[in-house]
Order: sequence, then C-alpha cells, then structure tokens
Amino acid sequence: MLKVCSISYLNSIPFVYGLENSDIGVDLSLEIPSVCGQKLIKNEVDLALLPVAVIPSLDFADVVSPYCISSDGAVQTVCLFSQVPLEQIKTILLDYHSITSNALVKLLSKYFWKIQPDFKKSEINFESKISGNTAGVIIGDRAYKYRDNFPFIYDLSYEWKKFCGLPFVFACWVSNKPLDSSFKKAFSSALKYGIKNLDLALSEKSDTFCTQIDKIKYLKEVINYDLTDEKRKSMQMFLDLIS
Repeated sequence: MLKVCSISYLNSIPFVYGLENSDIGVDLSLEIPSVCGQKLIKNEVDLALLPVAVIPSLDFADVVSPYCISSDGAVQTVCLFSQVPLEQIKTILLDYHSITSNALVKLLSKYFWKIQPDFKKSEINFESKISGNTAGVIIGDRAYKYRDNFPFIYDLSYEWKKFCGLPFVFACWVSNKPLDSSFKKAFSSALKYGIKNLDLALSEKSDTFCTQIDKIKYLKEVINYDLTDEKRKSMQMFLDLIS
C-alpha cells in the first residue's frame, strides 16, 4: 500500500475527502506543509501534496496529477504581517509551517519589493514576536486570526500576481519514485471526486478548522485546484528564480 501525505489545512479538505471516499487504498497521513515535504525527501512516504519549493530537493520528482493548491491573485491565508510598511521592515520571521511561502517572500523581497531584510527561522508561538520593524510570514488557516492585529498585510499570492501576472502554485501532487499509470489515473479521479463534492467534504470535515472564514467561498472562489499550463509556467518561473 502506497503511503500518501496531504496537508492538514482547510484548502486540502477536498483532496482528503476524495481519497477517503475512494477504493484506491492508500495509507494517508496529514501534516503541515514543511513536514509533508520532509517526509517525501526522507522517503517516509511515496507521494505527497508537496510544497513546490521542495521539488528541487528530490532526486526523483514526478508531478502525478493535474490538481494542485493554487490561487490567481489574493489567497488570504499566506501573508506577510507587519506593523510598518515594506521599506521599514528590517527582519522577516519565516513561518516554521512553510517552505514555499518562505521562499516566495525572499524572492519578492529581492526582485519585486527591492528590500533587504534579515530572514530568521521561527518556532511555535513566533507570532508574538512580530512587532516594530520585525515582520512575519504566517500561513494556513491560522493566518485569519491575525488579520485585525496588523496595519500592514501583504498577501504573497497577490504580490506574485502583481510581480509577473501569473497565478501562484503552492503545492502539487508529487511522487519520489515512478508510479504505475493506472494508479495515477485512479488517484486523480479520487481527487477530482473530492473537488466536485466540496459541499459534502466541508460538511464532513470542516468543524476543526478556523471559524473566521466563509469556508465554501474560500474553497470555491479563492483556491484553484486545476494545474493548468499557465500554472505550470508559473511553477517553473518560481523554481528558476529561487534556484
């Protein structure tokens, strides 16, 4: 039985629902994005909803499905929070949940915002250290908790769209070994089932997630699940810029 790791965020509920309501038969685990990436790197799982920035770290990487976690413009749950405007930021705390968003904030700082802050790794409860000229990246559902706490909030997907005019792909389904084509087809069908049944997925699984969000609107209007050619182009541009 193949081991599969998905991300333990609201935006991944359709994928989890689809897999759990299929007969594909995988050993499914849920983790924060950074742990999901490490599991695939360490070969603890065979397939993962992988933070895009991790792809270059794999000896073998196959994008096995035409589905992803992406947004065309503001994503709302991946933001740089600050008490001061960009040009006054001296330090940026990098969310320990993240890999791709941390790489994205570094890229935007260098190529788009033209600022040179110090970047520091964070630990649990780092959010309390965001003050003065120290800003912080916060990702996932918990980002909603802090939207009223800071006068300056920079949505990283929106900033990427302003930078290059493309949607941004945060994670896609990647295997660290060749997988049978029939499995990949069945796997994608399970994901598609979850996406097509968002309302059912939410009614079954959303109780543990943030209540400060219109969950149906978020999943249907903010998150994009199709990995289109335009998004593949965006992925490659992102990977080229962080290499």
